[in-house]
Order: sequence, then structure tokens, then C-alpha cells
Amino acid sequence: MKVVLAYSGGLDTSVIIKWLIENYQAEVIAFSADLGQGENIEPLRKKAMETGASRIYISDLKEEFVTDYIFPALKAGAIYESKYLLATALSRPLIAKHLIEVAKAEQADAIAHGCTGKGNDQVRFELAVAALAPRLRVIAPVREWELGSREAEIEYAQKHQIPIPVTKENPYSIDRNLWGVSIECGILENPWEEPPADAYQITTSPIDAPSQPIYLEVEFEEGLPVKLNGKSFSPVDLINELNWMGGEHGIGRVDMVENRLVGIKSREIYESPAGTILYLAHRELETMVLDRETGQFKELISRQYARLIYDGLWFSQLREALDGFVNKTQTRVTGQVRLKLYKGNASVVGRQSPYSLYRYDLATYEEGDLFDHRSAEGFIRLFGLPLRIAGELG
Repeated sequence: MKVVLAYSGGLDTSVIIKWLIENYQAEVIAFSADLGQGENIEPLRKKAMETGASRIYISDLKEEFVTDYIFPALKAGAIYESKYLLATALSRPLIAKHLIEVAKAEQADAIAHGCTGKGNDQVRFELAVAALAPRLRVIAPVREWELGSREAEIEYAQKHQIPIPVTKENPYSIDRNLWGVSIECGILENPWEEPPADAYQITTSPIDAPSQPIYLEVEFEEGLPVKLNGKSFSPVDLINELNWMGGEHGIGRVDMVENRLVGIKSREIYESPAGTILYLAHRELETMVLDRETGQFKELISRQYARLIYDGLWFSQLREALDGFVNKTQTRVTGQVRLKLYKGNASVVGRQSPYSLYRYDLATYEEGDLFDHRSAEGFIRLFGLPLRIAGELG
């Protein structure tokens, strides 16, 4: 049997290579994606081979990740349960897509992943396979093996001399990419406990952040960020720059108890400096250019879009159909937003757009007001007519 494994080099996938060889007599081909983890992943090549893989593919997917996954979610305003910017969830369909391509090129019998039986990622990977390669077998060792805890996996790794990045003293499970960091396990599993300082990976504590705020300006064209402080950046470089600026000022920390797809609640810690800044700026620009009915309806679409991403339904007809609506709303989301970063808070302090529906001569209370105040009487009478009729009935 030939199996292509989604390989991160973390605890689970480090153990899985050896386990697949022992239990499936499989030839294991590893696949790793560079999604902007903030570290050199080339050492994974040597580690995978020394652990038993026959070969490994490493693909730089950062540009595709941003343009085809992150930016559509940004335009949609997709935030799960009003907090989670979906960094990990967005990466899974992309990884699965390329995992399937490797499996087809290698004429593999199956793909494998290191997701647990009560996590969300198992669903995301396997629904992607169902949509793109329905006849391809999926093996999920963590749902099968006798290793019932992370401690048991660590002992298995030590027994087989498998190098791992996790120890009993450092129990966090961390998934990082360009869009953010997801942290769980260890003391974080007690929702009453404050996250320790060492749980956070890319953001400064607001207490230790600079005592002076910084101001920045983000420019959008048709819903996409294209400039920062007047300078053009590639999509990947723009996010990296905002991660650095926001992280230094403690922007983008989230501590939440979320509803997992499988029905349990889970305490998660997230960091997304660039995402927090861009979502805030993008939403603010939309308030300038979208009429009330479109803006409020888009809020419903945003929640549904986030749910589809979270639930692993990226490759669904509904998500593609929603893109049609979202892209139509973005045709005039062009302009600049000025923000202030200070001690963990990002706030909008200015916004402008050539398509702004805000008109000074209608909004002002000063000289030059063109609003016809006398028309308000008739408007109120008609708007309140149902209330008046009901009130007359007693």
C-alpha cells in the first residue's frame, strides 16, 4: 500500500509515519505545505526520511493561500462565532487539494492525516477529499491506534527514537500559518485559567507593548488590501508586515470557548494581528459604500460563509454561490482606512472612499445643511402608521 501523509513534523504526524509502516506495511510519502509558519520547513525533509518516509514533497503555497482562500474570506467578512478568523480552517482545504494532487501523481492508494476523532480538521480534510477525489481512501491513525493520549504518543516517539517538538513539560498543540496561530492543550484546557505568557507565539502582551500608539493607513481596491501607508505590497508581504506591526502592539489575541463541529465545546487561543487589522479596516470601508439593506444582508452572508469554512465545506456549491454575492458587494469597496494601534487595541480613526455614500451636506448640522427637515413629519407619520392603528385599538 502507498499512502500520502499530510506531514507537519508535529507530534501526531511524526508518530504516524512509523505507525503506518508498522500497522499497514505502507510505503509512506510525506507532503508538507509552506503556509508561512514563520520557520524554515526544509529540515522536515530530513526528519521525514529519517523517520521512515520514502520521500517528501514540500510546496510553497503562501501566495495561493492568500489570494484564493484568505482574501475571499476577508471580502466575505467571515468570522466564526464573532471571534475566530479561521486561520487553521482556511488552510485545510488548500492542503487537502495539494495532498490529492500528490496522491494522484504517485498513484497512491490512500491519504492519511493526523487529526483527532473529536477535532474539526478531520472533517475539513475528509470533506475536501469527498469533493475532489471521492474514490480515494482516507486513513486517520489517531482514530484507530491504541495511543489514547498525547502522553502515550510522546512515550511511543521516545521508544522509537522519533524526534518531536512536544514534551510533557511543553504540552501545547500549536498550528501556525501566515494568517494566524491556533493554540490548545495543556493548562488551556481549563477555561478558568488565564493563558500563560508562553502560550502566545507572535504577539506582545498589551502590558509590555509600546507606550506610544502608531497610526497606519490601509488602502483597498474592490475589497482587497493593496497598499500599506501608501506603499504597494504583494499580498503575502502585506500580511507579514501587518503581523509584525500588530504583533508588536499586542493586536489580535483571542481567548474563546467555541462550538466544535462534532458537538463539544473547546477552549482555544488564537493570534491574528494582520487579520484583526484587515477585517476591522475592511468592515469600516464597507460601512461607507454599502447601503443599509445590502450591508445588513451581508452580515447574514458573513456568518454563513464563516460556518461553511469552519465546517469544512469550502468545496461546496453554496460557498461558490455566496462568492457571487460577495464579489458583487465589493465592486465599490475601494478607499483608505486609517487605524490606531495601542496596547492591544486597534481602532479606526479615519476613512474615505471615492464611492462613499456619506454626504457632508446631508449629515451636517452646521451651515450648508441641505436636508429637508420638513419632510421628516410625513415620513414619521407613514412609518408609524401601524403603531398608531394598533394603539387606537387600546
